[in-house]
Order: sequence, then C-alpha cells, then structure tokens
Amino acid sequence: MDDSKELWKSLDQEIRATPLVLGRYTADDFINNPKQVCIVASRYKFVSKMLANIESALEIGCGDGFGSCIVAKSVGSLLCTDINEELLADNTVRNTFLKNVEYRYVDFRETSLNKKVDSAFLVDVIEHIFPKEEETFLDNIMASIKDHGVLLIGTPNKAAEQYASEWSKRAHINLKTFEELREIGLKRFHNVFMFGMNDEVLHTGYPEMCHFLWAVCTGPRR
Repeated sequence: MDDSKELWKSLDQEIRATPLVLGRYTADDFINNPKQVCIVASRYKFVSKMLANIESALEIGCGDGFGSCIVAKSVGSLLCTDINEELLADNTVRNTFLKNVEYRYVDFRETSLNKKVDSAFLVDVIEHIFPKEEETFLDNIMASIKDHGVLLIGTPNKAAEQYASEWSKRAHINLKTFEELREIGLKRFHNVFMFGMNDEVLHTGYPEMCHFLWAVCTGPRR
C-alpha cells in the first residue's frame, strides 16, 4: 500500500475503544483550564513510575478517579478511597474498565484501613486537611501501610501561594513548605526523598521555585 490515507483508514479500524465520560472535576478542568488536565496527569504519572510493580497500592482522596486510570496500569491492585460518596459511586460506574481498582469510602481522619497495603499515596490532599486533623489523619494512613511500605505525598508549595487563584486560597488551608513536608515524612519514616514539580517538569532544584512538592517516604518508623 502506498496511499497514506488508505493506510491510516485501515489502522483506524483497529481502534475499538468506546468513548468514556470524564468525572466532574476533570471535566471542569477540561472545559475551563485544559492545561490543568496535563499537569494532574503528570503528577499521577510520577506516582505510577515510583510505584511500578508494587503489589498493592492505596490512594487517599481519589476525587473523580482520573488519576486511578494512570496508576492502575503500574500496580497489582489499587484501592481508591475518598470521603465523597457521590463521587465514589460515580467512579464505580464510569471506570468499570479498570479491573484491578476498587473505590471505597474511608475517612482517615477517623479510622485506618481494615488491612495493610504495600504503598499509599495522596495527591493534592493534605493541603485540604485542617492542621488540628493532620496528626490523626497521617497516623491512620501509617497504620494502613506494611512495615516495608512506601508513602508518596504530593502537595502545592506554600512558597507559591502568592500566585494561587482565589479558589485555591479558600480550599488550601494547610499548605506546606519544602522543609515542613520533609519533617512530616521524617517523623514517620526513616528515609524521605524530596522532589519538586513545575507543571509537567520534575526537578531537584531550588525548593522555593517549585510550584508542587513531593515527599517519597520509605522505611516506616514503628
């Protein structure tokens, strides 16, 4: 075949997937700020690379489940938790194609998981937890991780708050600096590896120039 149109049409017939419906949060971004979808996807891609081939993973605060689609491809099983029962029910209906994912209501401010997992992660979550709730919240997450477990915490940098939108300033009531996030990790883990992100770019540069921070924590302190 030497006709590029016919070649592509023949390949096109092999793409059989049914179009999907986006979750409410992701749809809002896609309509109003589509670049944010790329940024969020990059954060979950980082999680998926850090947890590649981990047997069991736990997400705290999965929202509309957009990120679970990315991480699920890298882990054996993924338990996605949230405190929004409406979103969880919607995720279960929309994301039936994810065979290794379960969506479950768990409020880590009040309880730990009823089993232990190999890894856990929270992306854009801790900044929504009031400081007075933080200790119990993190303790319950720690109680849900096995002794060899890994925890990833991703959150906007407090140093970048001056550039945040009004909505973000209202919602982000517990932002962390680079050092504060590292201290949270070191209090509970023997090893904490810190990274920064600006949009899709991961780097280890000057902390105050990072919009987003990562703490990759290993070796739980018991």
